Amino acid sequence: MKKFFHCIFSLLFITSYAFAQDKYPIITIKNGSSIERADVLVSIPWTKILKADPKIDTAKFLVMNKYTETEVPHQLEYKGEKEVQNLLLQVSVKAKEHLTLIIFAAKPKAVTPKTYARYVPERKDDFAWENDKIAFRMYGKALEKTSEDAYGIDVWVKRTSKLVINDRYKKNDYHKDHGDGLDYYSVGFTLGAGGMAPYVKDSVRYSGNYKTSKVLDNGPLRSSFQLTYDEWDAAGIKVKVTKTISIDAGSQLNRIENLYTFSAQGKNLPVAIGLSTRNENEKKLLLDKNGILGYWEPVHGDDGITGVGAVTLNSLKSATAQSKQALGITEVKNNVPYVYYAGAAWNKAGKITNENEWFSYLQKYQNELKSPLKVSVK
Repeated sequence: MKKFFHCIFSLLFITSYAFAQDKYPIITIKNGSSIERADVLVSIPWTKILKADPKIDTAKFLVMNKYTETEVPHQLEYKGEKEVQNLLLQVSVKAKEHLTLIIFAAKPKAVTPKTYARYVPERKDDFAWENDKIAFRMYGKALEKTSEDAYGIDVWVKRTSKLVINDRYKKNDYHKDHGDGLDYYSVGFTLGAGGMAPYVKDSVRYSGNYKTSKVLDNGPLRSSFQLTYDEWDAAGIKVKVTKTISIDAGSQLNRIENLYTFSAQGKNLPVAIGLSTRNENEKKLLLDKNGILGYWEPVHGDDGITGVGAVTLNSLKSATAQSKQALGITEVKNNVPYVYYAGAAWNKAGKITNENEWFSYLQKYQNELKSPLKVSVK
């Protein structure tokens, strides 16, 4: 009987909005692959939504799954612009199946923020960001030439879906686990958890720390930001870079887009994607020239184990382990963005607990990139 009344209520609900709108957009999301997608973000150009419903009110619409009659979490993505660029939807789609979603003119439920990013002037120009799985930071100019200076991407491990960055900086005791994780990852003078730098004359040519930052979007489902760097000399090549980084709810990896400009005219610039390694004799590494780098660190006392990794759709020229880091060597074109994905996982978070699970995650991530969900709007 309860199920009967629920169906009647849902039918009346949908019908009432159908009469309230002359036309409502229908979104179809198809998963043609054999990989189940769970809580992933789908990006739909806002121009497609406007074409289907030119009068849509950005402050008053919700997206509903036609068959389950449940609301789908969404975010309007601006990418630093004044106008909406994309509609982001968090969905799950089984292998070889599809979703049918309907947009209604109604007030949506508030979405609990699952991502966050900010400049941290109170901690020597850090820039920190996180999602419901993991957290990261990059170092700014105020840290240069100090005893704490480091080059690459730092990791803050966590075992809570709550956002922790502000609380940890406020307490200023984040090197100790107070129940939700900590910062024990060591970057040093390496690329850390998937940083990139020019690789010229068989050496990594590091930049200084970032100079300026700009938040482009800040949750609830995706946070993105941009970092700019001063020009530096990479063994005779003058180089500048702008890094655009985004993190999605539910993902262990960041999307990193690097735009290099350099003085070597008519040539591509060799670059390295790096993962900081430790001093153990036999390292647990995945070095795949098809575009996957993975490393599972040794246990760090009571702090646990961190895995770091990087994924690209481009083949690597080489993938090697050096004394302090594993490197994947590729190249970038002058003033052409290069996109790859990098991040980390912590065994004490309980989702990924050993090297096999971490390497499988990275391989699955690349396979998902090769077979994106297909979206149509009408």
